[in-house]
Order: sequence, then C-alpha cells, then structure tokens
Amino acid sequence: MPYTTNDYPDSLKNMEKLERRKAIDIINALLEEGYDDNRAIPIGIEQAEDWYKGATAEELKELERKDITQHENDPGTQGGRIADNDVEVFYEDDEWKVQTKGAKRPSSTYATKDDAVKRAKEIADNRGAEVITHKKDD
Repeated sequence: MPYTTNDYPDSLKNMEKLERRKAIDIINALLEEGYDDNRAIPIGIEQAEDWYKGATAEELKELERKDITQHENDPGTQGGRIADNDVEVFYEDDEWKVQTKGAKRPSSTYATKDDAVKRAKEIADNRGAEVITHKKDD
C-alpha cells in the first residue's frame, strides 16, 4: 500500500509540506519498482530535498495537483527509475554540477570540483552507483 500525505514514515515529519509530498511521491515510485522501505525511504528523502531546493513555482504547483500514490501509468516520467543511475560531475556555467544520469537538472552546484565530487560520492554510495567525473574542458 503506498504512502499518503496522511500516512508516511516518521522520518518525513519535519520536512516542509511540498518537500514531504515529493519524498512520498519518490518513495512510492521506488516501492513500486521493488525497493524495500529501508532503501526507498532514505533515497526518497535525499532526492526530494535536492529537488525541492531548485523547484520552480510551476513544478511546485504541478506537485500539488499530482496523485502521489499512482505511478504505474505515469507516461513520460522517470519515477524511481533514475534512483540507481550513476552520478556525474561536470563543469558548466562557471560552476561544478552534480547530476544523476537521466535527471532533468543538476541536484547541486559547487565552486570547487572537490566539493562536487565529495557530494557525488555521497549520493552514489547511498545508491550503490558510480561517480563519473568529467574534466573542466569536457
């Protein structure tokens, strides 16, 4: 049974309302793909926090309207499928970016390559994924 805005893991209780909603959405997608709660919940929290930091007003409105308990028939969405993808570090627009392969935008940006690589390794370690580090001029 999927999580809802009224029935969700305790670890989500201190999140902002829409940030929690995004976490529930991601967790439900991961559970639908066969992840167990012990893995889906921390991944969902981390990805929701990253998403929420950079979400546009339109994305927030869209999330308010979305049925976060249904994913199987979500046409054109990644759902939790990118959760195991490798994490890339690359230089663009005068900053280092960390982005999951297949994601629409970077999850974070940094002034230094070392900081970006450190964050990418944290994300990849949580997923059992690899870090792909590009050179500044790639």
